[in-house]
Amino acid sequence: MASPAHVAPTVAVRLDYADRPRAIQEIVAHVADNGGTLRTLSTVRRWQDDSGRALVEIELEVEGLSEELVTGILGQLPDIAGCRLTQSLDKVFGKRLIVIGGGAQIAQAVLGAVSEADRHNLRGEKISVDTIPLVGEENLAAAVRAVADLDRARALLLAGSIMGGDITRAVQELQAVGIPVISLNMVGTVVDVADLVVTDPVQAGTMAVMGIADTAKFDFARQKGRRY
Repeated sequence: MASPAHVAPTVAVRLDYADRPRAIQEIVAHVADNGGTLRTLSTVRRWQDDSGRALVEIELEVEGLSEELVTGILGQLPDIAGCRLTQSLDKVFGKRLIVIGGGAQIAQAVLGAVSEADRHNLRGEKISVDTIPLVGEENLAAAVRAVADLDRARALLLAGSIMGGDITRAVQELQAVGIPVISLNMVGTVVDVADLVVTDPVQAGTMAVMGIADTAKFDFARQKGRRY
Protein backbone atom coordinates (compact mmCIF):
# COMPACT_ATOMS: atom_id res chain seq x y z
CA MET A 1 0.00 0.00 0.00
CA ALA A 2 1.55 3.26 -1.06
CA SER A 3 1.74 6.32 1.13
CA PRO A 4 -1.04 8.88 0.55
CA ALA A 5 -0.38 11.39 -2.18
CA HIS A 6 0.67 14.94 -1.40
CA VAL A 7 -2.21 17.07 -0.16
CA ALA A 8 -2.83 20.73 -0.87
CA PRO A 9 -1.47 23.18 1.69
CA THR A 10 -3.84 24.46 4.34
CA VAL A 11 -4.24 27.81 6.05
CA ALA A 12 -4.47 27.67 9.86
CA VAL A 13 -6.30 30.35 11.82
CA ARG A 14 -7.46 30.85 15.39
CA LEU A 15 -10.80 32.49 16.05
CA ASP A 16 -12.22 34.02 19.21
CA TYR A 17 -15.95 33.53 18.75
CA ALA A 18 -19.14 33.84 20.76
CA ASP A 19 -19.79 30.46 22.38
CA ARG A 20 -23.24 29.59 21.04
CA PRO A 21 -24.82 26.27 19.97
CA ARG A 22 -24.78 27.16 16.23
CA ALA A 23 -21.39 28.90 16.19
CA ILE A 24 -19.43 26.03 14.61
CA GLN A 25 -22.14 25.46 12.01
CA GLU A 26 -22.00 29.12 10.96
CA ILE A 27 -18.21 29.10 10.62
CA VAL A 28 -18.15 25.91 8.54
CA ALA A 29 -20.94 27.14 6.27
CA HIS A 30 -19.19 30.48 5.75
CA VAL A 31 -15.97 28.77 4.72
CA ALA A 32 -17.80 26.47 2.29
CA ASP A 33 -19.86 29.30 0.78
CA ASN A 34 -16.62 31.07 -0.14
CA GLY A 35 -15.05 28.03 -1.83
CA GLY A 36 -12.93 26.71 1.01
CA THR A 37 -12.78 23.22 2.45
CA LEU A 38 -12.52 22.77 6.21
CA ARG A 39 -9.95 20.07 7.02
CA THR A 40 -9.65 20.29 10.80
CA LEU A 41 -11.44 22.10 13.59
CA SER A 42 -10.68 21.99 17.30
CA THR A 43 -11.71 23.92 20.39
CA VAL A 44 -8.66 25.31 22.16
CA ARG A 45 -10.22 26.94 25.22
CA ARG A 46 -13.30 28.67 26.64
CA TRP A 47 -13.42 31.83 28.73
CA GLN A 48 -15.40 35.00 29.46
CA ASP A 49 -14.43 38.52 28.46
CA ASP A 50 -14.64 41.55 30.78
CA SER A 51 -18.32 41.97 30.01
CA GLY A 52 -19.11 38.38 30.96
CA ARG A 53 -19.70 37.22 27.36
CA ALA A 54 -18.87 33.53 26.85
CA LEU A 55 -16.16 33.10 24.20
CA VAL A 56 -14.48 30.10 22.66
CA GLU A 57 -11.11 29.93 20.90
CA ILE A 58 -11.30 27.70 17.82
CA GLU A 59 -8.49 26.57 15.56
CA LEU A 60 -9.31 25.87 11.90
CA GLU A 61 -7.34 24.53 8.98
CA VAL A 62 -8.83 25.52 5.62
CA GLU A 63 -7.84 24.21 2.21
CA GLY A 64 -8.44 25.94 -1.11
CA LEU A 65 -8.19 29.57 -0.03
CA SER A 66 -5.29 31.98 0.50
CA GLU A 67 -4.38 33.36 3.90
CA GLU A 68 -5.83 36.75 2.97
CA LEU A 69 -9.14 35.26 1.88
CA VAL A 70 -9.47 33.07 4.96
CA THR A 71 -8.87 35.90 7.40
CA GLY A 72 -11.02 38.23 5.31
CA ILE A 73 -14.11 36.03 5.12
CA LEU A 74 -13.90 34.88 8.74
CA GLY A 75 -13.38 38.44 9.94
CA GLN A 76 -16.81 39.28 8.48
CA LEU A 77 -18.64 36.93 10.84
CA PRO A 78 -20.93 38.87 13.21
CA ASP A 79 -19.86 37.21 16.46
CA ILE A 80 -16.12 37.22 15.83
CA ALA A 81 -13.96 38.70 18.58
CA GLY A 82 -10.57 37.96 17.02
CA CYS A 83 -8.99 36.24 14.01
CA ARG A 84 -5.28 35.53 13.59
CA LEU A 85 -3.11 33.28 11.47
CA THR A 86 -1.16 30.43 13.06
CA GLN A 87 0.94 27.50 11.88
CA SER A 88 -0.88 24.36 10.76
CA LEU A 89 0.14 21.13 12.47
CA ASP A 90 1.01 19.73 9.06
CA LYS A 91 3.67 22.42 8.62
CA VAL A 92 5.00 22.15 12.18
CA PHE A 93 4.88 18.41 12.88
CA GLY A 94 4.21 16.96 9.42
CA LYS A 95 3.30 13.32 8.86
CA ARG A 96 2.85 11.02 11.83
CA LEU A 97 3.98 7.46 12.42
CA ILE A 98 1.94 5.86 15.21
CA VAL A 99 3.65 3.13 17.25
CA ILE A 100 1.55 0.89 19.51
CA GLY A 101 2.73 -2.00 21.64
CA GLY A 102 4.49 -2.60 24.90
CA GLY A 103 7.66 -3.43 26.75
CA ALA A 104 11.12 -3.43 25.28
CA GLN A 105 9.82 -3.94 21.74
CA ILE A 106 8.09 -0.58 21.52
CA ALA A 107 11.09 1.23 23.00
CA GLN A 108 13.41 -0.24 20.39
CA ALA A 109 10.94 0.36 17.55
CA VAL A 110 10.63 4.02 18.53
CA LEU A 111 14.43 4.25 18.70
CA GLY A 112 14.67 3.15 15.08
CA ALA A 113 11.79 5.37 13.97
CA VAL A 114 13.09 8.53 15.64
CA SER A 115 16.62 7.98 14.34
CA GLU A 116 15.33 7.53 10.80
CA ALA A 117 12.91 10.47 11.05
CA ASP A 118 15.80 12.68 12.11
CA ARG A 119 17.72 11.70 8.99
CA HIS A 120 14.83 12.64 6.70
CA ASN A 121 13.85 15.76 8.63
CA LEU A 122 17.38 17.09 8.14
CA ARG A 123 16.60 16.94 4.41
CA GLY A 124 13.41 18.97 4.70
CA GLU A 125 10.84 16.42 5.80
CA LYS A 126 8.50 16.87 8.75
CA ILE A 127 7.88 13.44 10.30
CA SER A 128 6.81 12.96 13.91
CA VAL A 129 6.65 9.71 15.87
CA ASP A 130 3.81 9.17 18.38
CA THR A 131 3.61 6.16 20.67
CA ILE A 132 1.56 4.63 23.44
CA PRO A 133 2.47 1.45 25.38
CA LEU A 134 -0.63 -0.72 25.87
CA VAL A 135 -1.54 -4.25 26.93
CA GLY A 136 -4.71 -6.23 26.42
CA GLU A 137 -6.62 -7.15 23.27
CA GLU A 138 -9.47 -4.72 23.88
CA ASN A 139 -7.19 -1.75 24.51
CA LEU A 140 -4.94 -2.53 21.56
CA ALA A 141 -7.84 -3.07 19.13
CA ALA A 142 -9.44 0.23 20.19
CA ALA A 143 -6.13 2.05 19.74
CA VAL A 144 -5.60 0.58 16.27
CA ARG A 145 -9.08 1.64 15.14
CA ALA A 146 -8.55 5.13 16.56
CA VAL A 147 -5.53 5.67 14.31
CA ALA A 148 -7.97 6.26 11.43
CA ASP A 149 -9.26 9.31 13.32
CA LEU A 150 -5.84 10.81 14.04
CA ASP A 151 -4.95 13.84 11.96
CA ARG A 152 -1.84 13.38 9.77
CA ALA A 153 -1.40 9.67 10.63
CA ARG A 154 0.32 7.98 7.69
CA ALA A 155 1.24 4.52 9.03
CA LEU A 156 0.92 2.28 12.09
CA LEU A 157 3.68 0.17 13.58
CA LEU A 158 2.64 -2.62 15.96
CA ALA A 159 5.44 -3.55 18.34
CA GLY A 160 4.55 -6.39 20.68
CA SER A 161 5.00 -10.11 21.28
CA ILE A 162 1.47 -11.43 20.68
CA MET A 163 -1.46 -9.84 18.82
CA GLY A 164 -4.47 -11.38 17.17
CA GLY A 165 -8.24 -11.72 17.42
CA ASP A 166 -9.99 -8.35 17.41
CA ILE A 167 -6.65 -6.59 16.91
CA THR A 168 -6.33 -8.35 13.56
CA ARG A 169 -9.81 -7.22 12.55
CA ALA A 170 -8.94 -3.68 13.59
CA VAL A 171 -5.79 -3.82 11.44
CA GLN A 172 -7.84 -4.83 8.40
CA GLU A 173 -10.30 -1.98 9.03
CA LEU A 174 -7.41 0.46 9.21
CA GLN A 175 -5.92 -0.83 5.98
CA ALA A 176 -9.30 -0.42 4.30
CA VAL A 177 -9.10 3.35 4.82
CA GLY A 178 -5.61 3.53 3.32
CA ILE A 179 -3.28 3.39 6.32
CA PRO A 180 -0.53 0.74 6.02
CA VAL A 181 0.37 -1.41 9.02
CA ILE A 182 3.86 -2.66 9.85
CA SER A 183 4.19 -5.40 12.46
CA LEU A 184 6.99 -7.02 14.39
CA ASN A 185 7.29 -10.75 13.78
CA MET A 186 5.22 -11.98 16.70
CA VAL A 187 2.77 -14.65 17.85
CA GLY A 188 -0.79 -14.22 16.61
CA THR A 189 -2.66 -13.51 13.39
CA VAL A 190 -1.71 -9.85 12.99
CA VAL A 191 1.41 -10.89 11.08
CA ASP A 192 -0.81 -12.66 8.51
CA VAL A 193 -2.55 -9.43 7.48
CA ALA A 194 0.13 -6.75 8.06
CA ASP A 195 1.53 -4.96 5.02
CA LEU A 196 5.07 -5.64 6.21
CA VAL A 197 6.53 -7.87 8.93
CA VAL A 198 9.95 -7.13 10.39
CA THR A 199 11.70 -9.19 13.09
CA ASP A 200 14.10 -6.60 14.47
CA PRO A 201 12.22 -3.73 16.22
CA VAL A 202 14.84 -1.07 15.41
CA GLN A 203 14.74 -2.05 11.74
CA ALA A 204 10.93 -2.05 11.86
CA GLY A 205 10.89 1.54 13.09
CA THR A 206 13.41 2.53 10.45
CA MET A 207 11.47 0.93 7.60
CA ALA A 208 8.16 2.37 8.81
CA VAL A 209 9.54 5.91 8.57
CA MET A 210 11.12 5.17 5.19
CA GLY A 211 7.69 4.12 3.94
CA ILE A 212 6.09 7.49 4.68
CA ALA A 213 9.06 9.72 3.82
CA ASP A 214 9.05 11.56 0.50
CA THR A 215 12.85 11.60 0.61
CA ALA A 216 13.09 7.78 0.66
CA LYS A 217 12.60 5.29 -2.16
CA PHE A 218 10.61 2.73 -0.22
CA ASP A 219 7.08 1.73 -1.17
CA PHE A 220 4.85 -0.33 1.12
CA ALA A 221 2.97 -1.60 -1.95
CA ARG A 222 6.09 -3.36 -3.19
CA GLN A 223 6.68 -4.89 0.23
CA LYS A 224 3.15 -6.24 0.70
CA GLY A 225 3.29 -9.56 2.49
CA ARG A 226 7.08 -9.58 2.87
CA ARG A 227 8.84 -10.65 6.03
CA TYR A 228 12.31 -9.57 7.11
